[in-house]
Amino acid sequence: MKQILERVLNQEALTREETKDILIGITQERYAKEQITALLTALQMRGITVDELLGFRDGILETGVPAILDCDRYIDVVGTGGDRKNTFNISTTACFVIAGAGYKVAKHGNYASTSTSGASDVMANHGIRFTADADILNRSLNEAGIVYLHAQLFAHAMKFVGPIRKALQFPTCFNLLGPLVNPSKPQCQLLGVANLDQMRLYSNVYQKIGIDYGIVNSMDGYDEISLTGDFKVTTNDYERIFKPSELGMETITPEELKAGADEMEAKEIFDKVLANTATKAQKDVVMANAAFAIQVMEKGRKSIEDCVEAARESIDSGRAFAAFRRFAEINS
Repeated sequence: MKQILERVLNQEALTREETKDILIGITQERYAKEQITALLTALQMRGITVDELLGFRDGILETGVPAILDCDRYIDVVGTGGDRKNTFNISTTACFVIAGAGYKVAKHGNYASTSTSGASDVMANHGIRFTADADILNRSLNEAGIVYLHAQLFAHAMKFVGPIRKALQFPTCFNLLGPLVNPSKPQCQLLGVANLDQMRLYSNVYQKIGIDYGIVNSMDGYDEISLTGDFKVTTNDYERIFKPSELGMETITPEELKAGADEMEAKEIFDKVLANTATKAQKDVVMANAAFAIQVMEKGRKSIEDCVEAARESIDSGRAFAAFRRFAEINS
């Protein structure tokens, strides 16, 4: 570790294999906490490379619990978090809209760290029991079209760095790893990022992993499509800026996306969107994110207008809500 620290301080890049070995060493408690703290701080100051990030990802997946799903193609929809916008559970709600539209979803998530309600919070508040049981996971995917993978059951490595990350009180490379360590290794992903630097980093990561992806960023700093203004999307096939009007939607205000004062208010918004009783703004923003995920699943063969219509039909027909009800029956 002393040699590694010297190299990082000298602005040298580590290889993918080296960072994988470091991660495994952390789980085996081979390093002092002070050394891990120094490494995370040095990498944050220098900026992490694509191969370094992939190596940490490899190590987390290797030391964790795999989720073996009996399905060839499914998608995860997730944000990096940390945009501090405190929106309701847009990505999680969109996952059930995608499932209702007939696509398979493996949603990876955790409890909130900077917002009122994270994916695991809204699941727990509906009485969902988190599990790593392959039979239950596959039944959920096959019968409801969606499975939920609670991060803490799978990524064992994170508990070894948790106290250090909390003590540091600034973002580290581990904040970037959450979207990359879905234990089922999905073939498709829609990722929301809070800035364009992250968009470039993840684009390079996804190209090396070799999956179908879409990365979205609202130009005013949301790590999802917020419809509060223009937003940028980059995929395997294109990179461009959209206006809400190009989706047939109006520009909305930040206040219309708030999660509310507590987890129960966030849960209520989630329920209303799926039951088609939410505000137009809440429904539109979920449809927008679901639509770009559907386009990723379709390998770009469907126009975004058609994908918006598929998302709208999923809600209007009640299929999104039916997918959630079946999911809740299996997982409660």
